[in-house]
Amino acid sequence: MIREGQGASSGLLDGVSLRALIAYNTPWRRPRYDWRMKRSELLQKAATVGLVTAALPLTPRAAMAKRAAPISPLVPPAGGVNVAFLLSDGAVVIDFAGPWEVFQDADVVGRSQPAFNLYTVAETNAPVTVSAGARIVPQHTLSDAPAPNVVVVPAQADPTAAVKRWLVAMSQQADLIMSVCTGALVLADAGLLDGLTVTTHHSAFATLPMQYPKVTVARGVRFVDNGRIATSAGLSAGIDLALHVVARYYGKMAAQQTAYDMEYQSDRWLDADNANYSKSPPPQVGAAVCAVCWMQVAPTTS
Repeated sequence: MIREGQGASSGLLDGVSLRALIAYNTPWRRPRYDWRMKRSELLQKAATVGLVTAALPLTPRAAMAKRAAPISPLVPPAGGVNVAFLLSDGAVVIDFAGPWEVFQDADVVGRSQPAFNLYTVAETNAPVTVSAGARIVPQHTLSDAPAPNVVVVPAQADPTAAVKRWLVAMSQQADLIMSVCTGALVLADAGLLDGLTVTTHHSAFATLPMQYPKVTVARGVRFVDNGRIATSAGLSAGIDLALHVVARYYGKMAAQQTAYDMEYQSDRWLDADNANYSKSPPPQVGAAVCAVCWMQVAPTTS
């Protein structure tokens, strides 16, 4: 699923980047008739970009779950927290709609004004085509967007030079830059994850440190909060990270009330546990799972 909007075809392995390879292997993006690949081909492609499986920087789930739970308070502006949602073609709807819903529903006792002020930002005013073909007209461009306190970066197309410059500038001004799913790759492209431990969608556990060797990836956690940079696991994990952000600004009770109002019954935003993704998934019928990237492969040709 890496960067939704990255096209894939049956000829993917012929000289195409590993990001596209991961996108191809995601169930809702790949052709159903061709979901297996040779493990030997995969490893050959991986070797061309310097993959050494034993050296992949990965952090065990238990250690990261303990690290993610603490809530470092942030001071909300009197007029509410400005949250910019950075969008481009291929942005995954739940990656930004989930956090959007959390922030708009934030329930803060004694506050009459909205706790968060939400708006979309893109490189231009042109409509953005997001997952499944929905089209969104951005409210602001990079040049006229209000100064954000928080920037949300969902999985989407590769960032342009202008987007990367904007992200770097915002990282120096905003309280927090948060990615959801493979939005982490957008931040990595901008150099914002160097030296950090992060997480992302499980399909990118191998790809992210392979392409950005200064980044360490944690498996089995819903999110990792590094203070001014936070990253979440895939898709629905953005809701957990957003609730965590509510707690940072307005306290744990506000986040709990927000989750209750949303009828969101998971408490993983409290401990960031994502144990189901700390180990490789079981193979599908007639397939095997690659130990490197967790792709489903054909055992007879691997």
